[in-house]
Amino acid sequence: MDKRIDLHTHSIFSDGELLPSEIARRASVLNHKAVAITDHVDASNIDCVGRIIDAVLDIRENWDIEIIPGAEITHAPAEIIEKLANHARDLGAEIVVVHGETIVEPVIEGTNWNAVNCPEVDILAHPGLITIEEAEIAKENDIALELSARRGHCLGNGHVASVAMDVGAKLVVDTDTHAPEDLISYDMAYKIALGAGLPEKEIEKALNDNPQAILKSKGIL
Repeated sequence: MDKRIDLHTHSIFSDGELLPSEIARRASVLNHKAVAITDHVDASNIDCVGRIIDAVLDIRENWDIEIIPGAEITHAPAEIIEKLANHARDLGAEIVVVHGETIVEPVIEGTNWNAVNCPEVDILAHPGLITIEEAEIAKENDIALELSARRGHCLGNGHVASVAMDVGAKLVVDTDTHAPEDLISYDMAYKIALGAGLPEKEIEKALNDNPQAILKSKGIL
């Protein structure tokens, strides 16, 4: 059975409902190989990365699932995304996500642009009506674009998939988990990718090759 890799979830360290250990346990039951805890941060709370690291070390040592400490830069001024991404990395975040310009939230214009121009960013989450130029820059900087399982954010998936395939940018399928019911199986992730318009070859990349490449580049897998 194929194993899931989900690189975008939230715990009680921001607005999630679950302890890191419960995210790990529920993901393990759903046959995940790895899950990243990427709580919302801006300049006010970015130090929570250290607490996430403390929380996941014991899980890594004792359970057969890779738990990855990270951060999602969220609703911050677009001009300071690079500064926050570098700070998160310095604090030990292994995955840096930026909360993209989803069509269902008033994300600051320019967030997508500044995110794809920052090499420390790994994933631009739910980037909404991302432009061809932004997707091309994401490809150049090896930044993955996210197809989201989350209600509302998923409304842009078809556009994101189309633009990414046009320019050859990497795609990943993540949940943006906040509650127990948000985590999904590999089969459901496959259906989300299929529903976004990905052909079989691209689904395999989005669910397996691309997330594994991100983790290997960090020395995790």
